Amino acid sequence: MGGGAELNGSTDVGGGADINGGAGWLVGSRLRRQQLRAPAAAGIGDALKNLLAVQSQEFAYARWSLAQRCARDTKGVAGLAAGVEDAVADGTILRTHVLRPTWHFVHRDDLDWLMELSAPRLHQGNKGMYRQTGVDATAAARSADLLAAAVAGGAHKTREELAVVLGNAGFPAKGLGFIYLLMHAEINRVLVSGAPVRTAGGALKQTYASFPERARQAPSPENGASAAAERRENSLAQLALRYFRSRGPATVKDCAAWSGLTVGEVRAGLQLAAEISPGALASFSRDGLEFHLAAEELDAAASAASGSGPVVPGTPAPKIDLVQCYDEYVMGYSQTRNHLGGTAPYFAPAGAPMHVVLLDGRLAGWWRHGFSGGECGLEVKMDRPLDTGGRSALEAEAARYEAFLGMPVKVG
Repeated sequence: MGGGAELNGSTDVGGGADINGGAGWLVGSRLRRQQLRAPAAAGIGDALKNLLAVQSQEFAYARWSLAQRCARDTKGVAGLAAGVEDAVADGTILRTHVLRPTWHFVHRDDLDWLMELSAPRLHQGNKGMYRQTGVDATAAARSADLLAAAVAGGAHKTREELAVVLGNAGFPAKGLGFIYLLMHAEINRVLVSGAPVRTAGGALKQTYASFPERARQAPSPENGASAAAERRENSLAQLALRYFRSRGPATVKDCAAWSGLTVGEVRAGLQLAAEISPGALASFSRDGLEFHLAAEELDAAASAASGSGPVVPGTPAPKIDLVQCYDEYVMGYSQTRNHLGGTAPYFAPAGAPMHVVLLDGRLAGWWRHGFSGGECGLEVKMDRPLDTGGRSALEAEAARYEAFLGMPVKVG
């Protein structure tokens, strides 16, 4: 795999400071802000709140995305696989279609405003499929009433159980028609994830619950259109703040691709963020692009470049991260994903596992897990042989994964 483009030379930063050197500083900043490096999150809820939304269509790997941000030692992640499952069951973490759309984990405190912000573009994006599957306004309203009644009062139901409810009323009980009725209800804040149930084989199965019973909702605006517009402006500001403070340095186009918003909406969000939280974000230009980030990250970089920052002797030991291919460190960027290394999008070579091995924050290989006889096997394929330090780093990450799962892990 080819390396990412290097950012060489000095760059003018807001306030007149210079940042010298290559892309290593940018990579390190992203790792810190995403809590793949210290300071870690206090718990899984805090990790999720920092990132706002975490892509989660592969549930088993998405649990790890949250847990690995909670601690950098093996003891710190022990039992967190079950901890994530418990948080999904009790509704601290909600799993639904939002943003682009695809499955995401979102904290119960954030889903209401984030879904309200996303809904118009989600419905617009689904418009062709709604038309193709017969999900018009009448069908959507009637089916939403049925679905809301079916899950009311904590009666969480599986997809199969909801299919029976809709099928008995003459609606599609399978296929795309059924899927888009469910998604329409999710986007309209009728349905959201419930407590998962285990199948006979031990796998977790998603259920659906009442959105108002699970998500923390703000009161509806009382002053009509002007209040709704003000709430939307506040949501745009919050999204910009949360995205750039957790994923910066990043560009407006990065945020637009991640959020599903337009470039204009992201720029408006940045302007509004500056009004409600002055000084929280900063920006700099490099390679013809404008990057936005948490102001304290830029201050630290400027301090180091001026020679006033701390000097750490020696070469740090290498660090390996096993991240899912949909991890926010990968999916949080589009225009500037090249700093991960390789080319975008990131497809594993034929026959290789699909999830991503990072070596000091750069793409260095692929991995996946498998389970047999009470043991987890980690299949790891590196782009190049590991030296002694790299092998030790891989062993340390495998030990963290073992603690996370609570079962023996063998690297193969």
